Amino acid sequence: MNTATKTIKVYDEIVDFIASGTTPQRVIDFHLSEAAQERLEDLVHSAKNNELTKEDKRELEKYLVLEHILRLAKAKAYKYIDTGIKENASILH
Repeated sequence: MNTATKTIKVYDEIVDFIASGTTPQRVIDFHLSEAAQERLEDLVHSAKNNELTKEDKRELEKYLVLEHILRLAKAKAYKYIDTGIKENASILH
């Protein structure tokens, strides 16, 4: 793991994405950056080998909660698009 990936939390990008406001299509298209994906893979690898620190465990748990919420949001975004809600409509309204 390089230092750049160690300083970010894997869930930070999801939090930033939600905070910036969005559209249903952007929710569907959202993916983690390569650096965040690498960090997630490191955490999962460490979890499988019982090598997670307490801080890493909290980071992974927070990510899993946000990832679940994002999956739910993606399912709802598909519904919004299927029912004809304009692409630029905010999902927060």
